[in-house]
Amino acid sequence: MLRIGFRMSVRQGAEQEYEARHNPIWPELEQVLKRHGVQNYSIFLDPTTGDLFGYAEVTSREEWDAIAQTPECQKWWAHMSDLMPTESDNRPVSKELREVFNLD
Repeated sequence: MLRIGFRMSVRQGAEQEYEARHNPIWPELEQVLKRHGVQNYSIFLDPTTGDLFGYAEVTSREEWDAIAQTPECQKWWAHMSDLMPTESDNRPVSKELREVFNLD
């Protein structure tokens, strides 16, 4: 199992809407994530800064990266683009984090 951590952000004032759009997440996007080997995925919000910390457990880097090419993911990015800083393809601006400790 591969653990991935990454940081994103949500625009000030959009925190509640960001959370609402994830609860529940679209069933078709949930299916894509599971089909691509995502077994555990959480996003945490720091309400004082708008920073988001994402954590996912995946079966492989290739499967994780392939999610971005699915129509469901691209549609989700477009849906979320008004709430977050994004790249030109609507992908959230994201910085992968290096794991420095794990208690297994």
